[in-house]
Amino acid sequence: MKAESKRLAHMRQNPKADWTIKDVEALCEEYDILFAAPRGGGSHCKIAHSGHAAILTIPYKRPIKPVYIRKLVEFIDSVRLSHE
Repeated sequence: MKAESKRLAHMRQNPKADWTIKDVEALCEEYDILFAAPRGGGSHCKIAHSGHAAILTIPYKRPIKPVYIRKLVEFIDSVRLSHE
């Protein structure tokens, strides 16, 4: 798996920043992680990876709370570790 991206490093250092759902989507794309926007009246995005059993959900509304950014960073770390 590739080295840590700048966006991931910034999220790790400052989860309280004004992150948007577009930032989350772009980060998922960088690491080949599935990002599914809410459909049919849903309010949460789903984040998943084929090599990872868990599915992370993040509220689609803005601002995104720091706890969800921390969970996203942990999710990506676990996906990266499983590919080493």
